Amino acid sequence: MATLTTPISSRQIVLDAIDHRQPARLPVDFGATSVTGIHVTCVAALREYYGLERHPVKVHEPYQMLGLIEADLQQAMGIDTAGLFRRNTMFGFPNENWKPWNFNGLDVLVGGDFNTTIDAKGDTLIYPQGDLKAKPCARLPKGGFFFDSIVRQDHFDENHLNPEDNLEEFTELTDAEVAEIAADAHAARATGRAVVAGLGGTAFGDIALVPAPSLKDPRGIRDIAEWYMSTTSRRDYVHAIFSKQCEIALKNLEKIRVAAGDDLDVLFLCGTDFGTQTSTFCSVATFRNLYLPYYQQICGWIHRHTNWKCFKHSCGAVERFIDPLIEAGFDILNPVQCSATGMDPEHLKAAYGDRMTFWGGGVDTQKTLPFGTPGEVREQVLRRCEVFAKNGGFVFNTIHNVQAGTPVANIVAMLDAVQEFNGR
Repeated sequence: MATLTTPISSRQIVLDAIDHRQPARLPVDFGATSVTGIHVTCVAALREYYGLERHPVKVHEPYQMLGLIEADLQQAMGIDTAGLFRRNTMFGFPNENWKPWNFNGLDVLVGGDFNTTIDAKGDTLIYPQGDLKAKPCARLPKGGFFFDSIVRQDHFDENHLNPEDNLEEFTELTDAEVAEIAADAHAARATGRAVVAGLGGTAFGDIALVPAPSLKDPRGIRDIAEWYMSTTSRRDYVHAIFSKQCEIALKNLEKIRVAAGDDLDVLFLCGTDFGTQTSTFCSVATFRNLYLPYYQQICGWIHRHTNWKCFKHSCGAVERFIDPLIEAGFDILNPVQCSATGMDPEHLKAAYGDRMTFWGGGVDTQKTLPFGTPGEVREQVLRRCEVFAKNGGFVFNTIHNVQAGTPVANIVAMLDAVQEFNGR
């Protein structure tokens, strides 16, 4: 008599990979975080390629102009993850009351408070919390594809710096916000995919957040260069910020655990970059002094109180930081920029593959995916899968978001190559 078996869920496949067990097949993520997404123009092109219902794509992350990957496209692409995001965007307004907007000739949908003006150069300016009376917080260059923050350091006074000014955007969750997270988490769990949550508040020194694009009138150190100098020259000040931020974050994590703990699998905790193409933004000693204590508190609490996995994003040449990141308690490293110095896939897998899950690294998004041929894309994807997938510890994704202008034929070649690998 034949034995009936239950199909292995997408969620289980992702969890097996993170736990360094050989999964039934290679898991795939696109769109579950703000660093594993796809530009809205490419999402629209993929919907057309797969013959899906034609309608404007929602820009769910307007800072980088990332498109929402809906359930039908997730199915077509073979995605095993479901993303959970805070309702408010990087610009401080909620993703609700969607309205049409024309983006370089493409009709898309944006949040109702996505309010913009055009300056004398033809650049698009966007406003914090949708308030046109405030100073603009970011700029989309004419013909460009994503926004750049506008530094608004209008209250800087070297002699009267107050750490509280750099904490204005870090607040305890309200009951209503917790209820929203719980409802969204429960809906995401129902998809059968692994739920990846980016709930904010745990990013220590993320340079994308330093200018505070969500605030109307930010105080504190909001200039990027000034912030980097402060990590050396004003370290006590930065410690004071991180310490209070960590305290708030732990309170929020407890609220989320109580309300939605069983529905979450992975937490995208921090997007602070430590690497450049060839080197690093700081020394390992600085990392250990300034960042490690707070990462250990957050990851330690998560591992003691939940089954969640801890996800760390850092671009660049970060090989020297991988051991300290493991020590901090991170389970996952993204985007695995294999083209950066010291980031050879074979070396990474051999040295760290049994202790760190690589979430990304599947194909280069600076050269191969946007500018190569479909055949070159296929070749690189298959080679990276051969290296990273053995004995688990790998979730397929590109090296950071799929950028505007990437040929849809190359994106499809990438996805087809993953399916080819899984069929071996």
